[in-house]
Amino acid sequence: MKNPRGHQVETPRSLMKRYNIPKTDLSVSSLCYGVMRFGARVHGADMHELYRVYCEVGGNFFDTAHSYACWYPNGDGCSERSLGECLRKFGNRNEVVISTKGALPGQGKVYPRPDDCMTAEVIASDITTSLERLQIDQIDLYTLHRDDVRHAAGEIIEILNAEIARGRIRYIGASNWTAERLAEANSYAAEHSLHGFVASSPQWNLGRANHNPIGWDGQFDSTAHMMTEEDIAWHRQTQVAVMPWTPTAYGFFDGATGRNPESFDNPENRERRERARKLAEELNATANQVAMAYLLAYDFPVFPILGTTNMAHLVDSLGADPLSLSPKQRDWLLTGRA
Repeated sequence: MKNPRGHQVETPRSLMKRYNIPKTDLSVSSLCYGVMRFGARVHGADMHELYRVYCEVGGNFFDTAHSYACWYPNGDGCSERSLGECLRKFGNRNEVVISTKGALPGQGKVYPRPDDCMTAEVIASDITTSLERLQIDQIDLYTLHRDDVRHAAGEIIEILNAEIARGRIRYIGASNWTAERLAEANSYAAEHSLHGFVASSPQWNLGRANHNPIGWDGQFDSTAHMMTEEDIAWHRQTQVAVMPWTPTAYGFFDGATGRNPESFDNPENRERRERARKLAEELNATANQVAMAYLLAYDFPVFPILGTTNMAHLVDSLGADPLSLSPKQRDWLLTGRA
């Protein structure tokens, strides 16, 4: 029977599973490591140890962005520079897949930008800066951090394909885009024999969010996109990969009360948390691991982005990889119905 997550790549049984992202030659681990706070919240030996532990268990998929982590003092660009530092220290650039993002609108004083960031000039500048910070020659997966509906999807696809032709990026993705816009972009690409988006990155987890995510200025971020049923149906039909951000709902399912707990604290999610805890007991796992395994149980490729800088939390999240939930278990976690 065909694996619903795509072609699995053989790895030693003790290592994290790997899969090929459809329509690419990128073989990536089932869990992506988002290093947004590298260089801001964690530095030096502690940062290197997080990188080492993730790679040692078979992790090879890293996510960062041009804007990370501009909201910290002197944080602008520190994530990409720190990831580049790790690549050089461990000498494993050819063994890992690097995803970075660009074309993000301005974020106030911490990240001033042109009014229109979805132009060839701005995207090219962002790519140049990212390559310099990472100190690499080519970005494996280049993702647009947001959408801008002032631009036709086909126009954006043309801009990105020009960068592929230049050899500076290999494949393209879209973060916080709706299924409708993704479909428009990929239809244009197919009609014109161009590269389309091979991955999408919305906010998605077992929980139902109370509101849009809170941005770096403390306000609700209206440009963020949370996974919808329509999105799920489109990904199921097309098999375009998903890279969910905030896959643990800020640790809500393991009882965390830290960053943005109000984002997911509601009666429906408390019931889902209890079901996650019950299933975790049956599987000798943690509720956090079960919540992650929920995403991995979908019938299209899903690569959750882990964003922690806490070693214990990283190790716990990596424990989701061996779990394999059935569709019934997945749906029961969500609805309480078998």
